[in-house]
Amino acid sequence: MSVPESLNHFNAQGEAHMVHVGTKAVSARVAVAEGEIRMAESTFTRITQGQIQKGDVLGIARIAAIQATKRTWELIPLAHPLLLTGVEVELMPAQDPARIICRAEVHCAGQTGVEMEALTAVSVGLLTIYDMCKAVDRGMEINAIRLIKKEGGKSGCWTRESRP
Repeated sequence: MSVPESLNHFNAQGEAHMVHVGTKAVSARVAVAEGEIRMAESTFTRITQGQIQKGDVLGIARIAAIQATKRTWELIPLAHPLLLTGVEVELMPAQDPARIICRAEVHCAGQTGVEMEALTAVSVGLLTIYDMCKAVDRGMEINAIRLIKKEGGKSGCWTRESRP
């Protein structure tokens, strides 16, 4: 994994600071992130059949993920508050192994990207599933949270398939 020579969250003295984005051009920004939570087959069945006592696991996880995108700047110290223009969250049951895949797509027209918002959505969505199901399966595992693609800004388009 390559790291850029210059990390812009540090000033000339090496101190962390919030990047000044005021002079950057406004552009359409999109980020897609994905991750999964693996679980026992019995837990998977209870989720997909609506048999978890706390309620609609996937519906609540979707709302939590959306809410998380709007609060990312409060959780990540150097993230900017952004005016998001769209958030889509998919929670997809999958087998072999039993798991729920969470995929978030975040949009804004702004001066900085929405990668952190998409990654935060996925993380919180999966954590919500864990929270709602931990009474029946403490062995669930959250895995592979990653950026799938980003568009917009000076650096343009990046996709996981196109990385060096």
